[in-house]
Amino acid sequence: MDFLSALLKSMPGAAAQGFIWGLMAIGVYITYRILDVADLTVDGSMATGGAVCVMLIRGGVNPWLALLCAFLAGMAAGCVTGLFHTACGIPAILAGILTQLALYSVNLRILGWGTGGGKANQALNVQNYDILVSSRYVREVGLQNPLVLLAVFTAAGIGLLYWFFGTERGCALRATGSNPNMARAQGIDTDSCKVLGLMLSNGIVALSGALLAQYNGTADVSSGRGAIVIGLAAVIIGEVVLGKVFRNFALKLTAVSVGAIIYYIVIQVVLRLGLNTDDLKLLTALVVAVFLAVPYWKGKYFSKPVRKEAADHA
Repeated sequence: MDFLSALLKSMPGAAAQGFIWGLMAIGVYITYRILDVADLTVDGSMATGGAVCVMLIRGGVNPWLALLCAFLAGMAAGCVTGLFHTACGIPAILAGILTQLALYSVNLRILGWGTGGGKANQALNVQNYDILVSSRYVREVGLQNPLVLLAVFTAAGIGLLYWFFGTERGCALRATGSNPNMARAQGIDTDSCKVLGLMLSNGIVALSGALLAQYNGTADVSSGRGAIVIGLAAVIIGEVVLGKVFRNFALKLTAVSVGAIIYYIVIQVVLRLGLNTDDLKLLTALVVAVFLAVPYWKGKYFSKPVRKEAADHA
């Protein structure tokens, strides 16, 4: 009973973190599934979003405007990666690593703004600053509960992305990821589409980082470390669990968010069973590996072999 009681108490927090990381996973989905690009910038841009948001709020800026600035900062990071890849000819995965590496120093500078040097973290107390989402109210009933705003954010984000990818520019971006050679043959500037996709992806990731920093009450230079793995976990879990049911594009994005919530619920269950928190990264890697392997195992061991049709008689 103590286990179930503790688990139930942890569910609101797991759902809140799932919503936040679900937004981040939607950003990963744009590059991983739509653009077919392995972008590692997200480990840095997520921390950038949190750093920009926290420092602006500490400076007296409206939290909504701070979120917008975090989104724009993430887009700038994605633009750098895109230009490294398209204008400099650097492979996408290496371009992301270079930007991520540079962002570590940038984030130190942002968090140390006004101190003459870099800082690894900055606190944001809900009692002293106007914060949109806070873990302090996650179990309360009312509009100040972060689950309400996070659910609205997720729904609005999915709606806007569904609209965008239905526009001419959005369709061009999807065509670039699906078949770049054919897209170029149709007159689409695939390089600009790649840059735009990376900007949009990292903008969403940075927005998620800003919400996470508010929720936790702190921005840390290492807060995005391993984010790409969690994002991939959410994408893969969502596809494995809901892939056959959710075929519409908006529903696929919803499945990614649901995948993040499932991931954090699983994490809470395992932690309540006594897993050492030092092993969380190992657990994450194993979860991603298992869900990546499930479709392969299913196709290899559980699908009926296709019989070859008899050759036609001459």
